[in-house]
Amino acid sequence: MEISRQLGLEAETVALDRAIAEGRIGPPEYAARVYDLWAELTERDVRTAFEAAPWLARIREVWAEIRSAGEYCAVVSLSPSFFVELLLDWGAHAAHGSRFPAVPFTEPVDPSGVLSAAAKVTIADRLCAEFGLTRADCVAYGDSSSDKELFAAVPVSVAVNADAHLTGRATHSYTGRDLWDAYELVGPAR
Repeated sequence: MEISRQLGLEAETVALDRAIAEGRIGPPEYAARVYDLWAELTERDVRTAFEAAPWLARIREVWAEIRSAGEYCAVVSLSPSFFVELLLDWGAHAAHGSRFPAVPFTEPVDPSGVLSAAAKVTIADRLCAEFGLTRADCVAYGDSSSDKELFAAVPVSVAVNADAHLTGRATHSYTGRDLWDAYELVGPAR
């Protein structure tokens, strides 16, 4: 959404968000359509959108706390990888998004690289193996229906500013603008 807002294409992306939320299109079609909308996207647009995004407060502090405890934090999102991977600079150990071509686009988006809800679980399993963990060691935080399968796969989950479809599946639910407050809900289960 932030990239589309930067390009003046917010209304078009709201319509796409509605279509995917209602199940009228899937992630590959969403990616193809947003790719077409972003035909003129530049690295500067991406960086400006990232910096203008309404991120939750204290993300970096939470990730620093996780790191200081010898634990790991990862972001797995259906958003484009070139956007999600910017979170590595904030302290995430890993960041995975849907594979899009490099910006500016000179090749089409490959539908096989577009993530799905099931892919989030697959990536989480791969990260667990890489970090020497199991699903039982994980806490998942999420905000959308694409997090349902991940919430079902791990023992502890936190729905963050999510609707009833996700909060009903979560161990904890948080509404607000501060990730530290959501992080503290988990407490000793971490």
